[in-house]
Amino acid sequence: MSYQPAPSRYADSSLYRRCGRSGLLLPKLSLGLWHNFGDSDPADNRRALILHAFDRGITHFDLANNYGLPPGSAETNFGHIIRTDLPAHRDEMIISTKAGYTMWDGPYGDYGSRKYLLASLDHSLRRLGLDYVDIFYHHRPDPATPIEETMGALAHAVRSGKALYVALSNYNPEQTAAAAKLLRELGTPCLIHQPKYSMFVRTPEQGLLETLAREGIGCIPFSPLAQGLLTERYLDGLPADSRAARDPRFLKPEHLTEQKLTQIRRLADHAKTRGQSLAQMALAWVLRHEAVTTVLIGASKTSQIDDNLGALQNQTFTAAELAHLDQILAS
Repeated sequence: MSYQPAPSRYADSSLYRRCGRSGLLLPKLSLGLWHNFGDSDPADNRRALILHAFDRGITHFDLANNYGLPPGSAETNFGHIIRTDLPAHRDEMIISTKAGYTMWDGPYGDYGSRKYLLASLDHSLRRLGLDYVDIFYHHRPDPATPIEETMGALAHAVRSGKALYVALSNYNPEQTAAAAKLLRELGTPCLIHQPKYSMFVRTPEQGLLETLAREGIGCIPFSPLAQGLLTERYLDGLPADSRAARDPRFLKPEHLTEQKLTQIRRLADHAKTRGQSLAQMALAWVLRHEAVTTVLIGASKTSQIDDNLGALQNQTFTAAELAHLDQILAS
């Protein structure tokens, strides 16, 4: 049976925020394809996750060249879904990909050289079956390559028509400011920055969020649920069917200390007073910042997408609440 998108998918205009000083609107929640989209993941579930997200108004899908097992398979599998189910809706979608981590052998398959970035983008487009991506990121800073070369490669990707916007990930405030200046001079302003940010990882508060606001760059935090710690899923250990149990890159048992579990229980108790699950409160907590445009979520079930969207029903925190949460996180 052919897929027909839900007619109501854009009914809630409050789902979208403007990205920095650009003309682009992004949904407050974006779907990341780091997990659950490799070749060993069930194809029917991959398709169900993408189509359900689209039906709920989530228009932004985030990839990288090395996502999936084997690396690159997430792009290939997502591209198949676009061609079979969503070919008429490409212009309703924001598709992003990245390059910056090891992707192939030899000296030209990693970091931030012009050679690597532009070759990787070509590979990504072939896997996706697309003429262009909407957003192309440099995935991490390269200490050995001049930043002028890396930013020049990003700008070239736009001039060549292979990307509409460029972006950064994992850059610190000083690196972000320098990159933003170069990209402006090249006529390709930085659209968005993707840092790791959650209640448990607050590094972006040490200057990055301020830098992004000043530069007019959007922010899309990844791991807002701290690899699942900011849910109630791991309070009794690692469930056998969890991603953490299958993939040690995701969450290690030693992260589940008694101190951390006590914090999680206290946070969950406070979430209940807000009428939210812990996950919903954690997403709302990240979204409370004006500098944050959208938050990346992952999902293995369509019900998780619905639960995460429930975070948008209560995005307001009082000063007293924030102080109480800080006290829990400092304990």
